[in-house]
Amino acid sequence: MHVEDSQIKSFIIDAGLISKLEIEDAEKEAKSKKKPLSEVLISKGKFSDDDLRRVQAYILGIPFINLKGQTLNHEILTLIPEPIARKHNIIAFAKKDDSLEVAMLDTDDLQALNSIKKKVGLKILPRLTDSESMRGAIIQYQKNLKDEFGDIIKSDSDEIKTIAEKLPGDDASEGDLKKLAEELPVVRIVDTLLKHAIIQNASDIHIEPLEDQVLVRYRIDGLLHDAMVLPKHIGHSLVARIKVLASLKLDEKRLPQDGRFKIDMNGERVSFRVSTLPVYYGEKTVMRLLRESVSGFTLESLGFHGQGLEILHKALQHTTGMILTTGPTGSGKSTTLYTMLDILNTVDVNISTIEDPIEYQMKRINQTQVKPEIGLSFASGLRTLVRQDPDIIMVGEIRDNETASLAINASLTGHLVLSTLHTNSAAGAVPRLMDMKVEPFLLISTIDAIIAQRLVRKLTDKKEKYYLSKAEIDSISKVVNLDHVLEVLKEEKIIGKKDNWENVPFYRPQKDAGDDAFKSRIGIYEVLNVTTAIKDLIIKGSTTEDIELQAKKEGMLSMLEDGIFKAAQGLTTIEEVLRVVSE
Repeated sequence: MHVEDSQIKSFIIDAGLISKLEIEDAEKEAKSKKKPLSEVLISKGKFSDDDLRRVQAYILGIPFINLKGQTLNHEILTLIPEPIARKHNIIAFAKKDDSLEVAMLDTDDLQALNSIKKKVGLKILPRLTDSESMRGAIIQYQKNLKDEFGDIIKSDSDEIKTIAEKLPGDDASEGDLKKLAEELPVVRIVDTLLKHAIIQNASDIHIEPLEDQVLVRYRIDGLLHDAMVLPKHIGHSLVARIKVLASLKLDEKRLPQDGRFKIDMNGERVSFRVSTLPVYYGEKTVMRLLRESVSGFTLESLGFHGQGLEILHKALQHTTGMILTTGPTGSGKSTTLYTMLDILNTVDVNISTIEDPIEYQMKRINQTQVKPEIGLSFASGLRTLVRQDPDIIMVGEIRDNETASLAINASLTGHLVLSTLHTNSAAGAVPRLMDMKVEPFLLISTIDAIIAQRLVRKLTDKKEKYYLSKAEIDSISKVVNLDHVLEVLKEEKIIGKKDNWENVPFYRPQKDAGDDAFKSRIGIYEVLNVTTAIKDLIIKGSTTEDIELQAKKEGMLSMLEDGIFKAAQGLTTIEEVLRVVSE
C-alpha cells in the first residue's frame, strides 16, 4: 500500500495545495538528497505528517478516522494492550461480529496487524488517523488505569488498615510482615502501581513516606512527577510487598537494602532494581525500571550523526583498543554500550561482559553480574574474563585503579574493550584515568574514542515554529560556537548553503500542549577522536581544556553545540538543552 512520489505530486497539483514551482523545487531537492518527496515537503513546512496521511488515505482509498474528543469503549480499546498500542501507534476503536477496526499512523505496519489478528482472532480493518487522535486515544488507557487504581484504593484501604493495626510496622516479626505482604489488597495495589509505571514509560518509581501520607512519584523522561498520594497506613504494607518481591529482609528497617525482581506484562519483560533507605518517617523505596530488550537501536536512532558517528563506526571496526562513554547516572551510557555491542554481535566473535547490574539481556553475549558480597568485583571478574578467550569485553564501569589497569591491559593484549566512566566531558576522562594511576603512554596506546552524553526530551507534534532574535543569537554565541554549528548543519544538509541563524527555524511547545509537549528522549553527544595531536597533548600532561580545544579544532561538536544542532532540527528546544547541560 505504498504511495509513490508521482501519485503525491499529481494529487497536490490537482488539488492546488502547493504551487507547481514549490513542487518542482522540492522534487529537485528530493532527488539531490535521495529522499522521498513527502519527506522534503514536510521538512520545508509545506505539509505536516498528518496532512500527508490524509493525502495517502485519499490516494489509497483507505478511510481516514478522526478520533478527537471520542470516548472509546474500554473493552474494545483494551483488546490491544497499551504497550503494543504505544509502540506501533495502533488503536482498536470499533468491533463488529467478525472484524475489528483499528486506527493507525502507518497502515503498512504488517507485523503489528498480523500480531493483533492472531491475538484477537478477528479480521482486522486498518484505518488511517492523525497524531492528535492517536495521543487522545492512548491517554484513555491512562485514565482507565487511574480509575482502576482509585477503585482499588477505595475498596481495599480499610482492609489494609485493619491488617496494619493488627501488625504495627515497627514491631512486626518477619513472619507477620510476610503475611501482610501476601494479603490480596496489598498485592493488587503494588501490581497496579508497577503496571501504571510501565505504561507511563517511567524509568524510576519513588515511594516516599511523609508525616501523614505516602507519596508515589514517577520519573518520566528524566523529570520526577507526582503520580499519586496514598494513605499513611498503606506505607508499611507496600514496602513489605516490594521486599518480598525483591527477596529482601522484611524485618530489617535500620539499614539500606538492595534487591531485584522481574515481571512480565503483555509479553514485555521488565526488571526492577530495588533500593530501600531508612528515613525519618519510615523507609523510602526507589525502583529503577530496566526493560530487558535493547534490540532495534542504532547509533543513528540514539542521536549520533556526522563526524561523531563516523569516528565510532571506525573505532568499532578495530579488533583492539578502548571506547569509553562518560556521563552522570541516567544519561544513557548503558544504552549506548549495548547498541555498540549489538552492532559487534556477529557469529565470528566471542563477547563477554561484567556488569552491575545487567540492565539488558542480549543473545549470544556472555553476561556476568558483579557480586561484591562473594568477592566477584569488576576487577576479579575482568581478570577471569580475559581467560575466557573473548574478542570483545564490556566492563560496566571503571571505578578504581585495579579495574582501570586491567581494562587497559586487556585492550593491549588483543581485545576490544568498551566501558564507562563518571566524568562531565569526553576530555575529562583523560585526567580521571590518570588519577587512577594509568600512565599517559598506556592511554594513547589504547583509547580510540571517548563519548560524553546527556539525554534531552524530544518535542512532539504539539510544537510551534519561531526564529531567534539578534539578541538571543548574541546571548547563545557567548557559550556556543554558533559558526561551527551552522557549518555542520549545512554539511549535513539540514539547512541550505545560504541560510544563517536569522532564518533557521527553532521550535517550542504550543501554549496548550501541557504534558503532551514532550515524549521520550534523545542523546546529545560529544565524541572525542584520540588523534595524533590529542595523543601529544596527553603525553605532555595537558589540561582538560587544552585537549577539548584541540578536539574542537579538529571538528568535534561539544554536547551543548550538538544540543543546538538538534534544536535546529526541531527535535528539542534550546531551553531543554541548556537545562540538561547545566545540571
